Amino acid sequence: MPFFKITLIRSSIGLPKKTQGVLNALGLRKRMATVFKPVNPSTAGQIMRIKELVAVSEVEEALTNVEMRERRRPDPGYYIEKSLAVCLRNLIFFFFLLRWTRKSVLQIKGRGLFGTVAEAYISIRRTFYGIFLRTPGVRSQVQKQVTEAITKLERKLVPQGPGISRYLTLPKEGWTEQQVRAELAKLGDMEHTSWEDGLVSGAVYHGGNDLIKLQSEAFEKFSVANPIHPDVFPGVRKMEAEIVAMVLAMFNAPAGGAGVTTSGGTESILMACLSARQKARAERGVTEPEIIIPETAHAAFRKAGAYFGIKVHLVACPAPTYSVHIPSVSRLINSNTILLVGSAPNFPHGIVDDIASLSRLALRKKGSLPLHVDCCLGSFLVPFLARAGFPTVPFDFTLKGVTSISCDTHKYGFAPKGNSALLYRTSALRTYQYFVSADWSGGVYASPSIAGSRPGALIATCWASLMSQGESGYIDSCYKIVGAAKKIESTIREHPALRDDLNVMGNPLVSVVAFTSKTLNIYDLADALSSKGWHLNALQRPPAIHVAVTLPIVAAVDKLVRDIVAVVEEEKEKERERIVEGKGAKGGAKGDAAALYGVAGSLPNPSVVNSLAEGFLDTLYKA
Repeated sequence: MPFFKITLIRSSIGLPKKTQGVLNALGLRKRMATVFKPVNPSTAGQIMRIKELVAVSEVEEALTNVEMRERRRPDPGYYIEKSLAVCLRNLIFFFFLLRWTRKSVLQIKGRGLFGTVAEAYISIRRTFYGIFLRTPGVRSQVQKQVTEAITKLERKLVPQGPGISRYLTLPKEGWTEQQVRAELAKLGDMEHTSWEDGLVSGAVYHGGNDLIKLQSEAFEKFSVANPIHPDVFPGVRKMEAEIVAMVLAMFNAPAGGAGVTTSGGTESILMACLSARQKARAERGVTEPEIIIPETAHAAFRKAGAYFGIKVHLVACPAPTYSVHIPSVSRLINSNTILLVGSAPNFPHGIVDDIASLSRLALRKKGSLPLHVDCCLGSFLVPFLARAGFPTVPFDFTLKGVTSISCDTHKYGFAPKGNSALLYRTSALRTYQYFVSADWSGGVYASPSIAGSRPGALIATCWASLMSQGESGYIDSCYKIVGAAKKIESTIREHPALRDDLNVMGNPLVSVVAFTSKTLNIYDLADALSSKGWHLNALQRPPAIHVAVTLPIVAAVDKLVRDIVAVVEEEKEKERERIVEGKGAKGGAKGDAAALYGVAGSLPNPSVVNSLAEGFLDTLYKA
């Protein structure tokens, strides 16, 4: 017995606790305890040595395994790091899921289930059609046709042939004044659509030859002026401030109203969107801004979305009013909405949106949403409609929800191109469009809009235009221009040769009249009018033509009405001939308008039209 006890103690006691734990797990201690029991003294020594050797061997093997597992076992910090990584991964996935769930909920709320499915279908269709257009055989054919169209465009826009001089480098010696004047005269006399005779829709907002002479004098006097240096050109600063004040008063701005001048309607719209984005970011922490606009709103709002990272929601303007659908606007408003938009009037159809209803929507939101009214086209007509004897609707700062208005002084204000004004209800709203760099090495830099240096001469010509016209002059021009538009509208609605084939779109209140047709190809009519010297605007979605009446068109409105009647009769005769020949009522449109807008309206993916438009832009810079 004493020998047994000594061996047991030597074999199992004195080992590390961790090793004893391993022995316990392996059952070795139990086995050793049962093996080493009292036996015959004669064989005890041999048995004990054998059993001890076996036990020691198993213990050594177990210890070896423990050591190997100890080496493979990671540091406790490893488990902590792994747990943190798993938590972080789950957290990222949770926020990803939450973000897209929120986006989906807002999408369905704004567009409805069927609208969401329809948008998804359109997107998928556009994507697959784009892939189809990029397949080798199709891509080469499309590229060939695009190249042919652009080449045709270049032949039309870029002068060619004998007698055409091209100046691609600076002259070795400067020209004399007589040489410059002679070349300028040739450039001015290049063949063009005769806007002087009133054959061009919009484009040229002419205030008369006497006004142009006055503007030329103002331009000459301030030709080197730059409003970025108000101490050097104090007169320009004064004129700019007065222009803003006059236009604010015209739109019934409250006390504290503010504004800026810009280079045109596009910059005014861009600045209005930028101000709304910065306001929402500073006051509400909005990082995914969205604006809600009528689908007929000016394309500059889409440009602002592309430039400033703003999602643009388009809202339908359904027949018969062609005004923005207010319930759809309401559904689309969410916590990311930074701006609502209405037009007074819109460019395509000349329709004034329901600004009063948009104002109520803007005020309904806690803290109110900014509402911008694009009055670039209406400019100096809409504010004077009532005083000129025409019906009008609320659209300006008298509506409490309206926070900004864009107005082109270079349209019906008759200032030279490059003039517009952006108005705000408060100066605080204007501040959000400012840019200030306080730590630039060149000094403190601040500018009110996109441009730094600006032409003071254009500000001077704008001021001269407003002062020379005055309220009475603008009321008179409103009476003439809107009166001519009403004449076109009433003729289309009432003339026996037109009323069954042409349809005026909505109820235009200002200078633009748009019409379409269910019986004739409207693009054939556009091309037929072009052949008679008219330069009108072809529209799409739906196909239509519009006339933007200007003072030059006022003098030519009777000729326009006669030519519309004539081309409709001609197209109806062609339709009758096709029916007799068994070719069907509507023939295929063949002209330039049909080629462009027919393609644009029929393709699910706009890449082909984009290529044509880019080619057109490239052509503008071919010397």
